[in-house]
Parts: sequence; C-alpha cells; structure tokens
Amino acid sequence: MTQLPGVSYVMPVLNEAAYLEEAVGSILGQEYSGEKELVLALGPSTDASNDVAERLADADARITLVHNPLGRTPIGLNLAIKASTMPIVVRVDAHSELPSNYTRRGIETLFRANAHDVGGLMDAKGRTAVQRGIAAAYHSKFGFGGPAYHSGAPEGPAESAYLGIFRREVFDEVGFYNEELWRAQDWELCLRIRQAGHTVWFDPELKVGYYPRDNFKSLMSQSMASGTWRAEIARRFPEGKSLRHDVPPLLLLGVATGLAATVIEPLVRQDVPPQVRVALNLAKAVPAMYAAIALAAGLASNATGLRDKLLATCAFPAIHLPWAVGYLKGRIFGASGTVDKGRVK
Repeated sequence: MTQLPGVSYVMPVLNEAAYLEEAVGSILGQEYSGEKELVLALGPSTDASNDVAERLADADARITLVHNPLGRTPIGLNLAIKASTMPIVVRVDAHSELPSNYTRRGIETLFRANAHDVGGLMDAKGRTAVQRGIAAAYHSKFGFGGPAYHSGAPEGPAESAYLGIFRREVFDEVGFYNEELWRAQDWELCLRIRQAGHTVWFDPELKVGYYPRDNFKSLMSQSMASGTWRAEIARRFPEGKSLRHDVPPLLLLGVATGLAATVIEPLVRQDVPPQVRVALNLAKAVPAMYAAIALAAGLASNATGLRDKLLATCAFPAIHLPWAVGYLKGRIFGASGTVDKGRVK
C-alpha cells in the first residue's frame, strides 16, 4: 500500500457513559497516519451517554453523531456505516479500548490475508474485583468454550470475527447487518461474507481491551439474551448449529435434576427400589461435580489473587446456566423481542 486508506470507525452507543470517553480516546489516538473519522450511533440512553458524545463531537470535527431511536445494535451499525465515507470500516464498541497499533495491524492483516473482514482477541479486563473475576471467566476455555476471540487460537480463517475490520465494498456486495437479529448479527454477516467466497480472518495479535459486565445480575441477563439469540441463529441457519451449543442445556438439565434429587431422595429412600436410590444419588452428585469443576477452573484462571479467582468461579454458572435457559427458550419460541435487560434500562 503506497497510501494508507482512510478509516471509518462505527460505534453504537447505549448507556455507556462510564466507558465512552476512554473508548473514543483509544480510537482517535490510534498510531495510524491515514485519515480517520468516527461515527457514533446514539441510542435512547438513560444515563449521560449522549451528553458525553455531544461534548466529544463538539471538541473534535472527526466525530459525527447519528441518532438511533430504537437503540438496536444492528440498526445503529447500519446508520453509522451509511453515514461514513472511508474505504475501511472498523466496528468498535463503547465497552472496548483499542491498543494504539490496532488499526495499523488490522489493515495490514486485511490486505496480507486477502480478507474482507478481520477480527482479533477480546482481551477482557476489569476495574473492580467482580469485573476482574468475570473477565477471567471470559478468558477461560471453561467459560465460553470454542470461540477463538475469547480464549485464543492460531491465526487463520475464522467462522466469525470479534468487532471487525472490513473493506467497505463488502457491504455493497453482501448487504449490511441484519436488523432482525438484535444479537449475533456479526456471525450472520460473516456467514454472508464467507458464502460470497471471501475470507473472514482471525489475528490473535489484535487484542482489544474489553470491559465485561460489572455485576452478576447484568452478566446473567446478558448471558440469557446471548443464548436466546444464538438459538435463533441455529433455527435459521444450519451452519449456526454446533455440538458445543448442546453442552450448557445438558448441564442445566443435570444440575436441575440433581437439585431435585437432593430434595426428593430423603423423602422416598425407604420406599423405592435400590436401583432408584442409586440413580437419585448419582443425580445428586452432578451439582457438586459442576461446582468442583468450576472451582478448579476459577483457581486455574488468569485472575490474580484468591478473591478474584473465587469470583471467576462464581461467574461460570452466571454465564452457563442463563445461557442454557435462553438457548432452550430460543429454540422453542424464537428470539423475537429478546433484549439484554442488564443493558437496556
């Protein structure tokens, strides 16, 4: 590349007042000499997010604001992309901080790999003890399992990409984000990119600082919404179904059965055959086994200090079990109308 291409950063914003200014600073402070612009799609926030955004836009002409009255992520992304002008489109998140070399490295990878979408690693981190524990669970393979952008993988072609660095022309070819998918819209867009014969690429050197939810109630709400929309993807697209998606529902069944057996077994142990007592005792062991595995995973996580490791242990069931409930709900009833109640006030 003899001349560095201009970059349009696009960011949906909803109730992100505590994180927005740092996220914007990490974007506009990129060590990249090509032209930059940032388009913020402002949803109906109930905190001071829009005030922060307006102050930032007043101070820097590179920032453009568009309004997203419904507050849905795919709608905001589409509005921002259509309002942007540069040949490279970089999706960013108000809960994220870009390392200073992110844009330069991402665009180099985009052309080196002849890809149309490049993503990297979600480098979860925390400001508080609870958030640090949740971040450690994000990094653990026990937390999220397969996705490379959580726990890492070698560089190469990928099914989907975290955030995404795009060639603008790919939107002209395959279309914009699907506005029916309030979550998991990244995966569906990547599917269309791959179906068009283009490459989606994972580069583990692209590490994006990400602040996850900072309390367990919000984490559980987020996990349930994520599971519901992942089920919607599985309903709509055969390619969206993976065997690993069956593990949390099986875990939920095992834990629920074990808890029920714990209550029932003392009441019926004198009145049932020995085989039934054995089955009930085996079922009773499942919750304890899961707790032991979660504890082992928490202690083995990258959290520092015993307190944060124990908080990571608590984060695993707050991720797995609500996700499983959401997934079952989505498979049976679909995901229409499902929102992350930990984010939408």
